[in-house]
Amino acid sequence: MSKDAPKSAVELVMERLKQQDAGTDVETTTLTDEQKEAIAAARRDYEAKVAEAEILFSSKLAAAFEPEVRQELEANHRRDLGQSASTRDRKIAAIRKGQ
Repeated sequence: MSKDAPKSAVELVMERLKQQDAGTDVETTTLTDEQKEAIAAARRDYEAKVAEAEILFSSKLAAAFEPEVRQELEANHRRDLGQSASTRDRKIAAIRKGQ
């Protein structure tokens, strides 16, 4: 019997993924501490914007009674959340590239 503890399913999957990546031209890069902090800041900014948007959306939705107005508010809210997520993703991609 082996002295090593049995590996968890997650560890086994991670090993398989590493083997697959080794077989392809995938390059792995490690992020610097500054990049990690910048990514965390971008995510915090996004979460703050989402929280603010949720509060504003809830207050506007509470004041709207017509179904058409409510649908328009919901569509605008979804669009705003999508734009915020897109902005966050662009910032993170730029940070990962070192820009």
